[in-house]
Amino acid sequence: PGVLDVTATVETVPVPHTGDSADDIAIWVNPSDPSMSAVIGTDKGGGLVVYDLAGNQIQYLAEGRFNNVDLRTGFSLGGQSIILVTAANRDGDIIGIYKFDPNTRLLESVAASAIRAHDQGSCMYRSPITGKYYYFVNSLVGDVDQWELIDNGAGKVDALKVRTFNVGSIAEGCVVDDSAMHFYISEEKVGVWRYGAEPTAGTNRISVDSIASGGRLVADIEGLTIAYSGDGSKYLFVSNQGNNSYLIYTIQGDTYTFLKKFRIVAGAIDGTSDTDGIDVTTVNLGTAFPSGLFVAQDGTNDNGNQNFKYVPLNQILEVTPQPPPPPPPPNQTPVGAFDEITTEGIVKGWSYDPDASSTSNKVQIYINSPIETGALLSSFATNILRSDVNSNFGIIGNHG
Repeated sequence: PGVLDVTATVETVPVPHTGDSADDIAIWVNPSDPSMSAVIGTDKGGGLVVYDLAGNQIQYLAEGRFNNVDLRTGFSLGGQSIILVTAANRDGDIIGIYKFDPNTRLLESVAASAIRAHDQGSCMYRSPITGKYYYFVNSLVGDVDQWELIDNGAGKVDALKVRTFNVGSIAEGCVVDDSAMHFYISEEKVGVWRYGAEPTAGTNRISVDSIASGGRLVADIEGLTIAYSGDGSKYLFVSNQGNNSYLIYTIQGDTYTFLKKFRIVAGAIDGTSDTDGIDVTTVNLGTAFPSGLFVAQDGTNDNGNQNFKYVPLNQILEVTPQPPPPPPPPNQTPVGAFDEITTEGIVKGWSYDPDASSTSNKVQIYINSPIETGALLSSFATNILRSDVNSNFGIIGNHG
């Protein structure tokens, strides 16, 4: 089959640093007004940048040489539901952890500390089984670490390494299909692999495609992203950097069928080459992108430093638009009480967090000690007897 040529309708303001600086992007869809969505990009020369859908810069956060970026909504931090953004920071080899304000469209660091990790490609995962959030990051020798992201109880996000494996050689681009619990990764000189995304998944893997004889990929293989259609169909996009093209595969269980190959060529805006990161959404983002949006990094921008190109998705793929995500529930302040400090130095107390409740409200009992801070000891439905709280957990005071 031939190659489909498409053109960008928008390009972002170039990143401020010269050379190979722009790298990866993550699209945030505004659930209240999709036309006010944003694109978060990385500048390996020195920061994170937020763009609007017209390519204008909203924020430049000069906090490190960031490589890949990803986001997930609904993370609970201090009782507030936030948009969590992570990025691999090559300054110090640390995990950049941020919250994204949907009103101002600005990033703010919420990292509990400088968490040392690999600094190559990275992506995020929210488990449909446990609701836990994870950060995957890989290295120049193919090591992959999976970190659980946790609220540290003091308004910051910490991370705990829960899994390590090796794909074989240098890797970077990755993406996770949360609902299917599948982690995809580009082994740059070999091909695209699929692993399980749960921390207990092990090292079993499936080959999606390769550079080997009979394969369609050309090294280097870089960015990955998934388009989710409103009819339930899924499509895996791959940046085929070796020949400046992008490949699309339909996803049906364990079967990956090549669908088409496309390039972004020059029109009113120049085309792309040597693309690293890509991202896509099928949501109607307003008049500029009514059928969704595909964003790609451009390695050779004709108007200065590297930047990112926006292509209306209907030039590439006709899909049923996915509805915007539902707006997050209003944040409510957790209520609770400090009860006592024991002779052993243990602080005891309780809290009710409205954002943490599901079918019924919960009372949550926390134990703070010098070793374990903010540990949730237990939770149970409302309408329990006050005496049960006191006697079962050895906590004095009035609860119920």
